[in-house]
Amino acid sequence: MARLYHAPLSPFCRKVRLSLAEKKIDVELVEERYWEKNSEFMRRNPAGKVPVIRLDDRVLSESMAICEYIEETRPDPPLMPEAPEARVEVRRLVAWFDDKFHNEVTSKLLYERVNKKVSKQGYPDSSNVKSGLRAIKPHLDYMSNLLDHRRWIAGEVLTLADFAAASHLSSLDYIGDVEWERSPSVKQWYATIKSRPAFRSILADLVSGFSPPEHYSDLDF
Repeated sequence: MARLYHAPLSPFCRKVRLSLAEKKIDVELVEERYWEKNSEFMRRNPAGKVPVIRLDDRVLSESMAICEYIEETRPDPPLMPEAPEARVEVRRLVAWFDDKFHNEVTSKLLYERVNKKVSKQGYPDSSNVKSGLRAIKPHLDYMSNLLDHRRWIAGEVLTLADFAAASHLSSLDYIGDVEWERSPSVKQWYATIKSRPAFRSILADLVSGFSPPEHYSDLDF
């Protein structure tokens, strides 16, 4: 069985978990207090970040590298399209959420509101929180524009791009920071993806000291 060292609200860990679950790969979840940088964990990943997975007698790190390895070794059901131009679009959008969205939104909201408290690194920076709340609005508008012309984020089939987007939004939804009414198309997309069996364990996550809003696990929110 695979073993995934993770943090429950990390969107990068959630992306890997969704990929594993979609492909029905059994995995043992080990919650890792990565900020403590203990020597055993640092041996697994000198970068000191989650996710880290032990799979096929290998220790792998970095979420997209892990997802690509899973895709290449366990291609069914596919989460990357066959056409090169379609694969480029998936990778572009995964990078959009894991880089631009993360830096402008996730790190300003989730990290300030939750991670600082959990890791005992102080209190939220209100200017960062305000910045994140402003920045999420154009991102939702961009997603809405994509979904007005596509069935899924990157095209007509579900891909890793959807899991990357849903991972960030689900983590933020846990703390009630997604204005779903701003975009009916994004809300419908998210309702569809969170109804997939792969999402069940994600929605069951709880973080001590933080309770999600009532709609968080509601499939018909």
